[in-house]
Amino acid sequence: MSLRIVSLLPSATEIACVLGLRDALVGVSHECDFPTDVITLPVLTSAKLDAARPSADIDRDVRSLLEGGLGIYRIDVDALRALEPDLILTQDQCDVCAVSFGDVQAAVREIARPGTEIVSLRPGHLADVWRDVETVAVAAGVAARGRDVADALRARVAGLAERTARLPRPRLACLEWFAPLMAAGNWVPELATAAGATCELAAAGVHSSWLDFQSLVDDRPEVLCAMPCGFTLTRTVAELIELLREPRWQEIPAVRTGHVFALDGSSYFNRPGPRLADSAEILAGLLHPAEFGHLVPHDAVLRVPSHQAPPTSG
Repeated sequence: MSLRIVSLLPSATEIACVLGLRDALVGVSHECDFPTDVITLPVLTSAKLDAARPSADIDRDVRSLLEGGLGIYRIDVDALRALEPDLILTQDQCDVCAVSFGDVQAAVREIARPGTEIVSLRPGHLADVWRDVETVAVAAGVAARGRDVADALRARVAGLAERTARLPRPRLACLEWFAPLMAAGNWVPELATAAGATCELAAAGVHSSWLDFQSLVDDRPEVLCAMPCGFTLTRTVAELIELLREPRWQEIPAVRTGHVFALDGSSYFNRPGPRLADSAEILAGLLHPAEFGHLVPHDAVLRVPSHQAPPTSG
């Protein structure tokens, strides 16, 4: 009997596929969209809030649900039962990012299928992400393949870090949310370091944290990258342009010099999976375009117009 895998996390879906387990996947979350053919699989989760609302509204909705002891996502237990999974991939790192671990456990108890294994991932540092590749591989019976893939990803980022070590290190700010502002933490500071930046607004291995505007100004970033969780690139640009219309943003060097970029955070930076190696290369291409600009996919980044002409008199 072949292995039947359900992934309730986009990054876990990507890990399974890079391990050669695409054919074993029988169900995914509503956010799983890469590789693109996984969108044809049964979808087992849905959101309880409207992700199309503005950033501030989403933040209020999330806080309200969590403060009420409610999860942000639903699991279709009947659909899960029908798929008869042997292995369920999920996470217990962030209740905002995906269905909560407690809800997954409750669903598995409800389907009452003996032998179903839950593998829950909890990455904080970049090294944890590569270990998660190996963890999923072991659970799926392809341990050797997992070691090879993880080693290749480690080597790729380490090699980039060696090449950027001789270059100047511009100050970089990475924003994961707009209203309120949030500095991207966890693995993002490590990606920035490997890409050849100085990035000090968040600590590696620590959850992304709220950021007051004055701290952003005082950091004086020379490059500003916005990578909000769950946003398309087009939406990121639209919300960022609105922010930059406020005159106080002109205090930031990156804004004054036009080095503000909208990044496809959902595809690259927010997902702790194999494409984080691509993410490091994207940052390197923005920070050091002469050396690494060719590594930036054309559909991953947009430069955001940020210059405001000084007011004219009379």
